[in-house]
Order: sequence, then C-alpha cells, then structure tokens
Amino acid sequence: MADHTNTLGAYLRARRELVTPDRVGLPRFGVRRVPGLRREEVAMLAGISADYYLRLERGRDRNPSVQVLESIARVLQLDETGTAHLLALGAGPGRAARRDSGEERVPAGIRGLLGSLGLPAFLEGRSFDVLAANPLAAALSPRLATGRNRLRDLFLDPAERSLYPDWEGATAGMVAGFRHAAGPDTDDPRRTGLVDELSRASDRFRLLWARHDVQVREGASVTLDHPQVGELTLNREKLGVGGTAGQLLVVYHADQGGDSAEKLRLLASREAGPRTRDQSEPADRGAPASD
Repeated sequence: MADHTNTLGAYLRARRELVTPDRVGLPRFGVRRVPGLRREEVAMLAGISADYYLRLERGRDRNPSVQVLESIARVLQLDETGTAHLLALGAGPGRAARRDSGEERVPAGIRGLLGSLGLPAFLEGRSFDVLAANPLAAALSPRLATGRNRLRDLFLDPAERSLYPDWEGATAGMVAGFRHAAGPDTDDPRRTGLVDELSRASDRFRLLWARHDVQVREGASVTLDHPQVGELTLNREKLGVGGTAGQLLVVYHADQGGDSAEKLRLLASREAGPRTRDQSEPADRGAPASD
C-alpha cells in the first residue's frame, strides 16, 4: 500500500535516486549502496546541512523555505513542472484542496456541449473518472463511458490496453499526469483508494508511482489500434472547465485530409446508423400495412 503521509519526503527520495553523481559533477569512489545521490551529497550541493535535509526526507520538517526547495530542485535537475510540484508539496495541502474532495458534478452546459459535438469527447474528473461522455467517445473506446476510470481501465482492462500500441508510454504519461493533478492533497479518499488498489493489482503502476514523475495534463497526439478501423492517430485536447475543481473536457480530432480523419468519419457513421434506425422504428410499427 502506498504511503500518503509524507509526500514531500517520498518525492525527494524518488528524484534523488534518479540523479547519478556524474550528472552533477561528482566523482565516483568505491561501492555505492544507492542508485543515485546520497542524502549528504544533495545537502552539500544545495548548500544546506545534511541533518536538515534528512529531516525533510523523513517528514520531520514540513515547512521548508522556497529558497531551500529551489536549491534542492536545481540539484535534482527538476524541470519547471517538477519544481512547481516540489514547491506545492513543501507548502502542504491548502484549504481549497481539502474542499475539492466532495462529489463532482457535471455542469449542464458541458453536458449539452458533449451532445452537440461531432467529435469524440468526454469530461474527465480530478481522479480521472469519466463523468460524462458522448456516443462518439464510446465508439472510440467502450470504456469512455460514465462511471469508468481512465487510470484503472488503462492498467487493468486488457481491451483498453490493446488500444495502445505504445502502452508503456501511455501509462507513464497518465500516471505522471495523475501525480501532478493530485499535488500535495493527501486527504482525498477517492485518489488514495485508487492508488492503493492499483498498487496492489499492477506491477507497472507500482513502478511508475514510485518514480514520482509529474506531467501537466495537456493535449497531445495519441495513436490507437482500433478493433474496427485499425490504427489511427488523433489529437487529444484537454480543456479546463471553468467553475470546477480540476475537471477537463477531453476532445479527440484528426488532422484534416489524412487517413485518420477518414477512419474517424467511418466510426461516426457506424455509430449514427443504429441510432437513426432506432429513431425510425416507432413510426414504422405504427404505419398501416400495405396492400
């Protein structure tokens, strides 16, 4: 089961183990018992005492200054997203994060927009739950349906896994995005329960979660191996929904004129066909018999 109590210490330890001495200009002497930097090496390079750094990793000091954290971030070679994540962990969960742990509601305007869009689209919650989706999204993947969880399906559902030719890359990006979305909030039972469940059920998730990679949830190109139309590459846009606590409208679209655009139109026509027939059935049943 994952440790949700000392997120700052866990992040420092995970990132420290990924930085080798040669990357920061330190010579290698003798046998090293750690895969990356030692605690005292991080402290020395950051200009703080080894005892103070030890207290940070062990969770005994949870109010470090911004200057100290930025110094450590430079030693650990964190990028802008990683540094921001470290600063957020150092600040601890705020009142807003604790308020966000309630039930997520779908804005009426977003529900209407999903119904009118001629593209696969769904509303993603802060714990990667599918809060609402349109029929075209379900045509792309039956797991894109209300009540499903994107993280759980990608790791535990074989049919969802088979959609992704680069499953390892997809899982790495999704876990890093989930880690970024969670931030310092350790009080959300939905998130912690999901992490514990996947840590027990998936070796791949457990490995990725232990790395503490963070990545902003944003648009990207994604390649899918669809069972009906074959391989298609789509642009996946993630748009923040105003007035919500971290909900994103996710929309898939293809570059115009390409093979993937034609395959997406084919999926749309297949999805629309049964609906058109269903809508006409009552009129057909009520019509008088022909002579």
